[in-house]
Amino acid sequence: MEHHSPLLRKFITLGRVTPDQIKAKQTDATTTAELICLCSGMSGQELAEQCLDLFRVPYFDLNGFDVANVPKDLIKEKLIRQHYLLPLVKKDRKLFIATSDPTDYGAFENFEFSTGLQCEIVVVDHKLLEQKIDQLFDSSSGLSLSEDEFKEFASLDVEDEPQTQQQDEEKDDAPIIVYINKILMDAIKKGASDLHFEPYEKKYRVRFRIDGILHEMASPPNTLASRLSARIKVMSHLDIAEKRKPQDGRIKLKISERKSIDFRVSTLPTMWGEKIVMRILDSSAAKLGIDVLGYEPEQKDLYLNALEQPQGMILVTGPTGSGKTVSLYTGLNILNKPERNISTAEDPVEINLEGINQVQINTKADMTFANALKAFLRQDPDVVMVGEIRDLETAEISIKAAQTGHLVMSTLHTNSAPETLTRLLNMGVPAYNVASSVSLIIAQRLARRLCPKCKEPEQLPEEELRRQGFNDTQIKELTLFSPKGCDHCTDGYKGRVGVYEVVKITPEMSHKIMAGANSLEIAELADQLGFDNLRKSGLKKAASGVTSLAEINRVTNY
Repeated sequence: MEHHSPLLRKFITLGRVTPDQIKAKQTDATTTAELICLCSGMSGQELAEQCLDLFRVPYFDLNGFDVANVPKDLIKEKLIRQHYLLPLVKKDRKLFIATSDPTDYGAFENFEFSTGLQCEIVVVDHKLLEQKIDQLFDSSSGLSLSEDEFKEFASLDVEDEPQTQQQDEEKDDAPIIVYINKILMDAIKKGASDLHFEPYEKKYRVRFRIDGILHEMASPPNTLASRLSARIKVMSHLDIAEKRKPQDGRIKLKISERKSIDFRVSTLPTMWGEKIVMRILDSSAAKLGIDVLGYEPEQKDLYLNALEQPQGMILVTGPTGSGKTVSLYTGLNILNKPERNISTAEDPVEINLEGINQVQINTKADMTFANALKAFLRQDPDVVMVGEIRDLETAEISIKAAQTGHLVMSTLHTNSAPETLTRLLNMGVPAYNVASSVSLIIAQRLARRLCPKCKEPEQLPEEELRRQGFNDTQIKELTLFSPKGCDHCTDGYKGRVGVYEVVKITPEMSHKIMAGANSLEIAELADQLGFDNLRKSGLKKAASGVTSLAEINRVTNY
């Protein structure tokens, strides 16, 4: 901005603004017109009308102007934003342009040189001019992207993308390509686990799941729904023409010379278009190490001891998104030594682990969990991981493997460790097989970690603390914390920590199982044997200041 432009000097001469006012306000203004309005108290329209009288330049009301009428060949963002000039209409070799500073002659000359047209200027309200320029670049691509963002995100590569298809798209859909790249990079930077692209009748929204909670991040025009989904499907090697059936694919986004990020992509036809969900497959999460997952010291020892056994079954249980895969992969990484043969059956294989034989389940080709397991047992295995025990056949083969000198790891969808045992019994597995094969059960949830930079102490009455489950000994030394929120976190939380119930199948527990005990009786015995349930483990996390009591109540359904 030129603070000594003819327009500014004119208003200093007229006594409408003073040099002191200019010095005080110049950092708050983007243009000369805005600076004059801030100093004088005039509105943008009043300033434009003053210019009409002072410089004999026609005044034009931008309220009724539709940016769709801007000549398409003259939409040059760098030039327009640099000089705050808006092309209005072209007639023969003349171009009418809107300005809020009719004395900015250098800008007019640059525009004439760039366009090859003779410029005629009209003066307008500077606020309306800024709004219309923003509208122009939002509507020209349908998306709000700056020139710097274009440069940054246009350079990202999707590995193995069909080149002919990519080149055809780039001609017309460069803004869409760059926008999708920007969304993916934003998700990676914010630590999101999933991205949701959702079309509705009058809206399109993009949401990220950050630390287990969905947040709306963007709302591009819903008219772009089909173009956005088509671009994602091209990146995922999916059939663009197929819009009536769900499809699954993968994207490998190269973000630097040495690093690529994998996304698992799922499409779903809905009333207003295709909803697309992407899961970010972060291989580093599988290599975090057991110390950072959040196990209490005694729980970690139980898990490590079970992994050292030559045979038996380790079951990890919890709802979708509770971190079961990371717990299993952490155990596999500990076991992954040259002297061990490790095979896994997964649906789908999310993260590639070097040195481990991973098999993708494919029911169409009759590669089920049960059939994969049968094949593994003919392959001289030491350790077998089954993605999920879903039926009696898979359960029986897994138990047989655990009883015949193999370490078996798997997951079930139950709410607690005792319920896992009764689930196997309800599937039809004989009680003696459950009692003799299962060695350890881990039930888990993921709770959001409090941001260490902004968490603040929380005071609760002693009666309420007792009601929540804290004992008198804990209450005496207790300091709870609650979320506040700052620039370094999301709603006062940053990252997640596991909350675990780790139960070893002891001889007493085996007797209970053989006697046909229900899950409540098994839970009572586990408590007597000193195994903390999810609630007790969660309260320890809150007491240590890692997370809040409210968050523990959320993840333990209290």
